[in-house]
Amino acid sequence: MDVKLTQALRNYGAAKSEIKPDPSSTPSLVGRAAQDFTNILSQTESVAQDAMVGKADPHALVEALANTQLAVETAVTVRDRVVEAYQEILRMPV
Repeated sequence: MDVKLTQALRNYGAAKSEIKPDPSSTPSLVGRAAQDFTNILSQTESVAQDAMVGKADPHALVEALANTQLAVETAVTVRDRVVEAYQEILRMPV
């Protein structure tokens, strides 16, 4: 398989121009997900503090902890998928 440099560069340029991400949607989705994750953690922290001083009932604390557990598991799953995709890209032949 003989690939010329100019041909490879031309094909790369054509592929690069066809696959351009939408800059308006990607950062907002990632930023919104990070903000939601932070909000869930801060809500759980405030409910836990309220439960320690007797202001919140145990049911609210359990519910907040379950929401936090779900958020953390989701974040770990997304991280694992990103790492898996990165490793798959590294295994691709050049």
